[in-house]
Amino acid sequence: MTRYLGDEFLTPTLTEQNTPFFTSGRIQIQFCDDCDHAQQPPDDVCYSCQGTNLAFRATPGTGSVESAVLVHHPIHPALQERVPYVVVVVSVDGAPGCNVTGNVVGCPPESVEIGARVRAVFEEAKDPATGQDLLIPQWELVQD
Repeated sequence: MTRYLGDEFLTPTLTEQNTPFFTSGRIQIQFCDDCDHAQQPPDDVCYSCQGTNLAFRATPGTGSVESAVLVHHPIHPALQERVPYVVVVVSVDGAPGCNVTGNVVGCPPESVEIGARVRAVFEEAKDPATGQDLLIPQWELVQD
């Protein structure tokens, strides 16, 4: 998949907590092994019980659009040729209470609506600092 925001656009800075999310090719969400709480973004401590027994679990990679914004004015010069584009908050199936922010690709931006079903797709990129392969989550509408 060609990078939706272009090859020159920034890539995520990898950390111990976010590497599974940006490299696995699955929507990986952090769960607490003590209380089964799901949390996003990941952290060193469970938001619910303050436990530290945390692990990533793959989710189905589907969800629902909870919020959407149609961007007409780019926040970065590299996005000038990409407007309009849509940024969504997706509630992730299999991870209660977890939302992931991303772009919806493969459709006219104005066709994205609150409540729409989406599935994850992944664009390939390289981490410029390490050369590590990245699989950056994006979303596409699920056709009924």
